Amino acid sequence: MDRTLTFLGIETSCDDTAAAVVRASGAARPEILSSEVLGQTALHEAFGGVVPEIAARAHAERLDGVVEAALSASGIGLDRIDAIAVTAGPGLIGGVLSGVMLARGLAAARGLPLVPVNHLAGHALTPRLTDKVEFPYLMLLVSGGHCQFLMVKGADSFQRLGGTIDDAPGEAFDKTAKLLGLPQPGGPSVEAEAALGDPQRFRFPRPLLDREGCDMSFSGLKTALLRARDALVAEKGGIAVQDRRDLCAGFQQAVAEVLAIKTARAIATVADLRPTTLAVAGGVAANRAIRACLETVSAKAGLPFLAPPLRLCTDNAAMIAWAGIERVRAGLTDAPDFIARPRWPLDQAAPALLGSGKKGAKA
Repeated sequence: MDRTLTFLGIETSCDDTAAAVVRASGAARPEILSSEVLGQTALHEAFGGVVPEIAARAHAERLDGVVEAALSASGIGLDRIDAIAVTAGPGLIGGVLSGVMLARGLAAARGLPLVPVNHLAGHALTPRLTDKVEFPYLMLLVSGGHCQFLMVKGADSFQRLGGTIDDAPGEAFDKTAKLLGLPQPGGPSVEAEAALGDPQRFRFPRPLLDREGCDMSFSGLKTALLRARDALVAEKGGIAVQDRRDLCAGFQQAVAEVLAIKTARAIATVADLRPTTLAVAGGVAANRAIRACLETVSAKAGLPFLAPPLRLCTDNAAMIAWAGIERVRAGLTDAPDFIARPRWPLDQAAPALLGSGKKGAKA
């Protein structure tokens, strides 16, 4: 499809209220005309994690303003929007419903097509938004709520190779920060402490490395860190600053090694499909130690490595707008009475992953 398409995207799956305008014209590189993200960290900080009811209420209160800001920043009005793409799942259902209902109202009022988008597809298709990566490619989606390997074969064709059977890595980082009295979000806090620590002092387990396949587990790491912390408290009456740094370094090293080894297995699994790239997305992709490990694995396999800019790795609406454009270009249509879903696996043929993290249902 060569005609220019300009989509408004809306994303409310967890604790980021986001809207964006993306334009795509033929084979040219897509343009992100605007991307507005309003986080809720301050609202949830006292609770040590995202509270679904608070998140949903905040989306409902803020979303119209964020959409207005995105349209204003893009320099165009609703009269020049071709369609609205909205996250319809998976995620915290109250937040997802907030976005879907506002998108329905805008679409009905302006007579615009409405395209429901799987939040995970938004992440998985981001490499095509930023770098025009060709299908098929291997994607590691690693965030606070999700962790899985996907072979991305088309706009609506995903093969899941494996994923976490319990906590996602980002969730494990948040829990580790909470156990050690570090501020949320936990990922940046733990990474900063780990940079000053000794990763060899505490040898934490590397779960499921003795099991074939690409499935992962991270909840045991949190438990091992809790026991190491409690042992220090029993021995010393507390933990020193260097103890905390070493705990963070050991934990981060364990996560990085698990992801690296499982990534190598995923690359070997899909070698016959000749993936064009190894791409990584999600907030945990911002961790420098983890990214370095993944780059090393990719280089050893002779596979190009891509991590989109951080603002497009974490939750945003530009990826939702782009995923909507991809669906339309591929000729995919959706029923106008689609429903919001707390769970929505990309690979319908794969068995369901177990568990449900604090930042959203696994899919």
